[in-house]
Amino acid sequence: MNSKYLNTSIPRIPLQQWPNSALLEFIKVTPKNKRVIIIVYVDDIILTGDDEEEISCLKNLLNKEFETKDLGKLRYFLGMEVARLSKRLVINQRKYVLDLLHEVGMIGCKTADTPMEADLKFNKDGGSSVDKERFQRLVGKSIYLSLNRPDIAFPVNVISQHMMNPNEEHMAGANRILRYLKKTPGHGLLFKKTQDRTVKVFTDSSWAGELTKRRYTSGYCTFVWETLSPREAKSNRLCPEVVLR
Repeated sequence: MNSKYLNTSIPRIPLQQWPNSALLEFIKVTPKNKRVIIIVYVDDIILTGDDEEEISCLKNLLNKEFETKDLGKLRYFLGMEVARLSKRLVINQRKYVLDLLHEVGMIGCKTADTPMEADLKFNKDGGSSVDKERFQRLVGKSIYLSLNRPDIAFPVNVISQHMMNPNEEHMAGANRILRYLKKTPGHGLLFKKTQDRTVKVFTDSSWAGELTKRRYTSGYCTFVWETLSPREAKSNRLCPEVVLR
């Protein structure tokens, strides 16, 4: 299902598409200034918003144009599990974690208390080379996990800087993340109702933490209404002018 087909098939729904590389996202603003959001991935559709009447109308229109089945409240989508508690919403990827551990043969591994050793710095000569394809596949799956696991975002960023020429030391770092995931498969994001309307931002950086190319890793995270939202970690080249100062 693509955006052109969806728009031409349901001309009565004035939708505005939001660009995204993997998903098709549409948003409709109702006359009451409420919003209804449609997210499409292949043949899976999520319909959400704050206008129950409009959501019901869209369900009926979609059912007339396509062969659809209403599965009720969202419970599972693209490896993400959704649990509803009293005034709270929890999103985790427990099944995805366990499937990954089975895939790489580490379901019976010893667990780790942290996803990375404290003050870990990879050396230029970190041992012999390892299977590049396996390492890249493992890092790719870890990156997807980090979307709902901010606790592994930084170590995943560190090992992902060595995708082109991984060695034993880098693979050990990736396996350390898996051992941590084995201990914490149900960790995820928590969304809750709160009266706190403040916005809090935290940031940090490791100056010249990467020994081979003298790069530093900076990152930030934002809490909006006590809920973790935008976050990012990236590697940057350390400028000589900064060092001199």
